[in-house]
Amino acid sequence: MTTITHKNSLLLNPVLITGCIILLVSFSIRASFGLFQIPIATEFNWLRADFSFAIAIQNLFWGIGQPLFSALAEKYGDKKAIVAGVACYVTGLVLSAFAITPGQHQLLEILVGFGIAGTGFGVILAIVGRAVSDKYRSLALGITTAAGSAGQIVGPPITQHLLQQMPWQSVFIALAGFVLVSLVALFFMRIPAPPTKQQSDEKMSKVIMQAVKDPSFAFIFIGFFSCGYQLAFITAHFPAFITEMCSVVTPGSVIQSLGVSSTSTLGAIAIALIGVSNIVGTILAGWLGSKYSRKYLLSGIYLMRTIVAAVFILNPVTPESVVLFSILMGALWLATVPLTSGLVAQIYGLRYMGTLYGLVFFSHQLGGFIGVWLGGTMFDLYGNYTLVWWVGIGVGALSALVHLPIQERPWAERQPQLTAS
Repeated sequence: MTTITHKNSLLLNPVLITGCIILLVSFSIRASFGLFQIPIATEFNWLRADFSFAIAIQNLFWGIGQPLFSALAEKYGDKKAIVAGVACYVTGLVLSAFAITPGQHQLLEILVGFGIAGTGFGVILAIVGRAVSDKYRSLALGITTAAGSAGQIVGPPITQHLLQQMPWQSVFIALAGFVLVSLVALFFMRIPAPPTKQQSDEKMSKVIMQAVKDPSFAFIFIGFFSCGYQLAFITAHFPAFITEMCSVVTPGSVIQSLGVSSTSTLGAIAIALIGVSNIVGTILAGWLGSKYSRKYLLSGIYLMRTIVAAVFILNPVTPESVVLFSILMGALWLATVPLTSGLVAQIYGLRYMGTLYGLVFFSHQLGGFIGVWLGGTMFDLYGNYTLVWWVGIGVGALSALVHLPIQERPWAERQPQLTAS
């Protein structure tokens, strides 16, 4: 495996570009699963909760797999971890095409979740973080995270088009092919070597134990829960929510003139709009994170999410309100990722950034599991998602508060204080 032993003085470099490609493909497919809700439930006459639980399991095992794949990358090599992730992803998607029971889909989403973990933020952001200088790190993490949003732009519309042209089973096979092709990017990725300073001599277990005992780590862990809840719920249920709850697209309206004639099409476009807006929001968050306090930026993002969601759900759901909500929520969508990963690196160092961020990300995915599962369950019970929206608003407000007491000083600098006390 080819490695580089220095940090790149340029912001744009092969590691950043290839990392963006892998994330783009991975997240384009991950963002499209909500579009399978209605076709699969309709064909098999399932409850909404049946396939929702499969997506919930995907989110949970993405979270479980994230620290595992990050540790695998840090111990055996980044490329091996990515290849293992692609293998899980492709296998899960291909076998999903032949699944005919809720249990089969739910079981296979374990593989898909592991696949997203191996090709997702924990592994890729750690590689990019090591490849750039301190000057560009926060912005580079923002750009890489934005690549996930770019996948969200192209993935749902392409998947929706494929679902209109062929059976959903064939679409799963096609998506597996896209993931497999992304491996080509690895040939152009020169993996940065791990740090060789004192922090690299510390054992992983020691660093992890120190982190989990730190109250600031607990605050980051708790705060990331609402991000996962909101993102996973919206990704999985927003297309169906719009299809069933939104008023019709008015003939002659601006939205119809753009080619959106039905609420089902609007559902796919809404997810893509979130992705478009998030590219700007995430890169801006990364840039701001290099200049201002990350914890205060995170607190502000969660507060704004809470306000946007509350205003949206308190008003009638129309095509216009859906578009406005998608743009505003999109600007805040993954803006938390470069700030949270950057905060972990800032406090605990780069050597085991992937594993530590993976542990924090488990909270994100635990929130995602609950958001997706609760969405399906509440819809089957009450025929709407209102309660699920309000739970998301509540946990968002909590996240805005718990980031305030985080100590941003590096852990190593705080050691003398802790020893003296």
